[in-house]
Amino acid sequence: MCGIAGVVQLDTRSEPPSHEALARMAGALHHRGPDARGLYRDAHAGLAHTRLSIIDLKSGQQPLSNADGSLWLTFNGEIFNYVELRAELETLGHRFKTKSDTEVIVHAYEAWGDAAFERFNGQWAVGLWDTKKKKLVLSRDRLGVRPLYYAETPGRVAFASEVKALFAGDPKLDRTFDLEGLSETFTFWSIVPPQSVFKGVRELEPGHTRTYEDGKVIDRAYWQQSYGGFEGTLDEAVEATRAALLEATKLRMLRADVPVGSYLSGGLDSSLTAAMGREAKGEGFMTFSLRFADAEYDETQYQRQMSQALGTEHHEVLVSRGDIARSFAEVIRLTERPVLRTAPAPLWSLSKLVREQGLKVVLTGEGADEVFAGYDLFREGRVRRFWARRPDSKCRPLLLERLYPYLQRSPTAQRAMTRQFFGRGLEHYREPGFAHGPRWQSAQALQRLFVQRPQVDVIDRLVSSLPADFERWSPLQQDQYLEIRTLLSGYLLSSQGDRMLMGNSVEGRFPFLDSEVVKLAMSLPDAYKLRVLDEKHVLKRAARGRVPEEIIARQKQPYRAPDALAFTGPLPEALEAAMSPEALKACGVFDPAQAGRLWAKVRGGKPDAQFSNADNMALVGVLSTQLVHAQLIAAPQRVTPAKFETLHERA
Repeated sequence: MCGIAGVVQLDTRSEPPSHEALARMAGALHHRGPDARGLYRDAHAGLAHTRLSIIDLKSGQQPLSNADGSLWLTFNGEIFNYVELRAELETLGHRFKTKSDTEVIVHAYEAWGDAAFERFNGQWAVGLWDTKKKKLVLSRDRLGVRPLYYAETPGRVAFASEVKALFAGDPKLDRTFDLEGLSETFTFWSIVPPQSVFKGVRELEPGHTRTYEDGKVIDRAYWQQSYGGFEGTLDEAVEATRAALLEATKLRMLRADVPVGSYLSGGLDSSLTAAMGREAKGEGFMTFSLRFADAEYDETQYQRQMSQALGTEHHEVLVSRGDIARSFAEVIRLTERPVLRTAPAPLWSLSKLVREQGLKVVLTGEGADEVFAGYDLFREGRVRRFWARRPDSKCRPLLLERLYPYLQRSPTAQRAMTRQFFGRGLEHYREPGFAHGPRWQSAQALQRLFVQRPQVDVIDRLVSSLPADFERWSPLQQDQYLEIRTLLSGYLLSSQGDRMLMGNSVEGRFPFLDSEVVKLAMSLPDAYKLRVLDEKHVLKRAARGRVPEEIIARQKQPYRAPDALAFTGPLPEALEAAMSPEALKACGVFDPAQAGRLWAKVRGGKPDAQFSNADNMALVGVLSTQLVHAQLIAAPQRVTPAKFETLHERA
């Protein structure tokens, strides 16, 4: 796990990338790799690297080259099947000078070219420079675990793990918001790559390579989502799931030269991940849990139950509303994009706890809900499609109350409002995005706060870009595709994942996003994943014997944190300043009067105040956008240039 950056002059008559610019780029990524810094530079290209040492601690420094120095690589992430690939490459005559997975990438590309990336099982962002062909290759893992941004200007392309490094390397780079990126955020809760929230900055799509050679740019998908194909019984699917997850977890536990721990939320996914991690590690396995001062969000009971069952060395951090408010500016500096929930903030505190306990790597259960159909949204989609097909059925209200048992205890008016919300747009049940529609439209309604609305309808744009196979997939498969496409890499693996982990120099590893696990999960019949309204059915059965039945059978509790309520108490000056009338006017995204009234409503709220879902999303969205403007656009932070310990400079 590291930070990567680079600059390539596409016009060979231009000046070479400067040492100073690359040093600033690396300096902006220090938190991603505090252990070492390296530089490669020639007449046309420069690569920078900040290292978090996890595999081959002594000799895995980067940038790294092949034997004759014609290929140079800067790499962020891990290739978990590098041992097997290395053995295959050795039979082809390749010789290695390190024991790192980094060197395997270089030799794999030398042997197989762009097809090498299809062979990798891992999480990566790669910048590779071919000195002979004057060719730059950028690549990103299948599901976007690792971030990779690029900015193209006349005769030049720059890339980096984070946007702040692009800005640090080129002070002339345009620093303004992209209205379409903001519109995506205030619709899908995230940008959808290659879109970003900054003009002139793009994010490489997951599962893509992008090459620059001879004045041509080729962006190619080496992997795409596909569904169906498993022909075994449910029992066979359970055994295959269990075996694939165990192998994925072992790879992530054992292929590291430093200790690996695990997050433990108290739900099924993290509990199973921790159980398999404990099985692979043995004694001395560490688990880490997030507790909340607000009982509504707290899962301490189940976290401790699972830790005791496994016999782990367990650590906890308690997060209050005030903690969220105090850390929020730093959290947004790390996300580099607006968010509609405060949920990333407690996870920043959790990764800080991991680092304080001396660990650099943790397993997490992220991805299980996407690939095994665990979200309520998938069940809602099934219920709402039934409503649309059977408008006269007497089961209609009962199905919603079965999905959300708390409705049975709710006032009649609230039940009626809930049914009305989920009953909107039923006539569109055959159209793409039907299950996501209520949420997308609720978030999109927040754009009433914008001074200017974009001319592009981002939902229409997304639908127009769907793959040819989309119409042939089942409704559940379509819903899974859209959830992965719109939210997984852009929010869950970025704002809540990579950025909060790497903000404290910690690497996250995700067994559920192992390429073989994903391939298996996507091949399974719908009924194995969503059995009537029982979500993740095959996964629950696979967890038996490793996870207590009480945790397997418990009502799913989505991860949430206090939103608007976190900002009703005393606040840091940076937050108050970001929401001032002057700052709102300078940012130019939101109507100052409307945003001001929203801020006054929250600041006047009492500890027991009730805020609507719309108010929660609007407040967090506006505040985080204002902080992005303050920190990355209006007054960018100063960067201390990196001092490179490893230098490869050619005339």
